Amino acid sequence: MADSSEHPENDMTNKIQFEAIKWPEDMAPSRSPIHFTNELEVAAAPETIWSLLVDPKAWPSFYPGVEHVRLFDENESLRLGTRLETNLAGQDVIASVEEFEPITRIAWYGGPKDSEASKAYHAWIITPTPNGCHLWTEETMRGPLWIELAKKAPDAFWLTHEKLLAMLAKVAAERETSRPKEMAVP
Repeated sequence: MADSSEHPENDMTNKIQFEAIKWPEDMAPSRSPIHFTNELEVAAAPETIWSLLVDPKAWPSFYPGVEHVRLFDENESLRLGTRLETNLAGQDVIASVEEFEPITRIAWYGGPKDSEASKAYHAWIITPTPNGCHLWTEETMRGPLWIELAKKAPDAFWLTHEKLLAMLAKVAAERETSRPKEMAVP
């Protein structure tokens, strides 16, 4: 019998490592009234997806409704602990980066400025594939503002994330095709 080191695709440890989100206790799916996942196979390198997710200037090009992202530190890209302000779901939101494993995973936790009782935790997991990467995003939400929005349009958050993934894949593919091809070494 072959061991899993000979066939890494059979090793569930890798899969679990990538898919296990490090939920804050109060935002675990079992404790959140709103929980959804979206995923997409993307024909772009994990590094390209990562570069877009951590670049706040790129967000308006793929993140539905985002017009601005402001970082509260002096960095130009997201890092573990970065605090940021943006507009999501029609709300001005303050969040901080809680998970940060380059080219693999990132997550932020925050909520709308106008509803301190409403919180969201949004995680991204990027897994390399032979043709690019598998992009997984999962979010939990709690609090009166999010619940009221979900009552008005129960699938709105999920549909927004479907659009988000499609736009992110499109922008990543465009970024990869617009890069000058490296010269072949003779």
